[in-house]
Amino acid sequence: MDEARLRSLTPGVLAVLVRRGADFAAAEDAVQDALVEAVRVWPADPPRDPKGWLVTVAWRRFLDAARADTTRRRREERVDREPPPGPAPGADDTLWLYFLCAHPALTPSSAVALTLRAVGGLTTRQIAAAYLVPEATMAQRISRAKRTVSGVRLDRPGDVSTVLRVLYLVFNEGYSGDLDLAAEAIRLTRQLADAIDHPEAAGLLALMLLHHARRAARTAPDGSLVPLAEQDRSRWDTRAIAEGVRILQAALARDRLGEYQAQAAIAALHADAPTAAETDWVQIVEWYDELARLTDSPVVRLNRAVAVGEADGPRAGLTALAALDGSLPRHTAVAAYLHERDGDPATAARLYAEAARKASNLAERDHLTRQAARLNARKDR
Repeated sequence: MDEARLRSLTPGVLAVLVRRGADFAAAEDAVQDALVEAVRVWPADPPRDPKGWLVTVAWRRFLDAARADTTRRRREERVDREPPPGPAPGADDTLWLYFLCAHPALTPSSAVALTLRAVGGLTTRQIAAAYLVPEATMAQRISRAKRTVSGVRLDRPGDVSTVLRVLYLVFNEGYSGDLDLAAEAIRLTRQLADAIDHPEAAGLLALMLLHHARRAARTAPDGSLVPLAEQDRSRWDTRAIAEGVRILQAALARDRLGEYQAQAAIAALHADAPTAAETDWVQIVEWYDELARLTDSPVVRLNRAVAVGEADGPRAGLTALAALDGSLPRHTAVAAYLHERDGDPATAARLYAEAARKASNLAERDHLTRQAARLNARKDR
């Protein structure tokens, strides 16, 4: 059973049911039932037309549910208009589902969960495990999201930026347990980039590929974080880097710069450097200037301060940092790094320890704690 292939068919099957008149929530439940049946039946008796098989079974499940609900006459009327059996339509409505699942009425967390379920074809249990929440909690979140979008008809082009933001959020969740959300985000974004002619979709795909290429080198055997400058670059995925750079160059050539293209350009400059010392920090600062102009994001300006510290020296980086709100996430960690670079280990150790107390995840907290301990041990010698 090729589970990835099965998941890739899910959005097209769901879209067929919704186009036939099923409301989104009922259609999604019927598709999930069909997927369970496929897992049971296909290994011994694979169908010649997998999508058509899923459409037929899902539609029957929907009709069974509709017939059971005798109080809803409109559904009974739809049952009487059951379309004749035949091959599934060739049109791919996946893009329509992307926009539906990223509807502005949904919260970001609900949009991400619904996208993974309806477009990604993942089970509620898989999504709950990836987000480290109880399955019942995730089921409620998805149910609320389905109710929100039920009956919505997209008669105008959707908001591409909202869809891209949802996929970006999925990618940033990384991976947990048996579900690799970063890889899933890349699959879905590749699907979207193939479906629409949009440079930012290509830019986001390039960004994901370039970041994901460094994944194997990001952690040590004991699970601790390895900073970019200390990573073993021979462990980077050069094929993914080459693909990301190629996609990025094609997007930039269209001269419609967006934030994901700018982020991808920064990632490409890191990937292009044979060693950390050979990184083109001057050009990275220039790209951060572009990104700050596009987003006006304090987090972007924080990352820019690090780049300025590398390009023009730690004092320049600290000057850039001083203009930013000290409550920004990672502000204290950046200050610690720049003070260490500036030859002030005592201040750096104190700030590393403070940043560790503020860290939002265990891996980052452990890394910052080790940095503080390293400097304190050097001071005590």
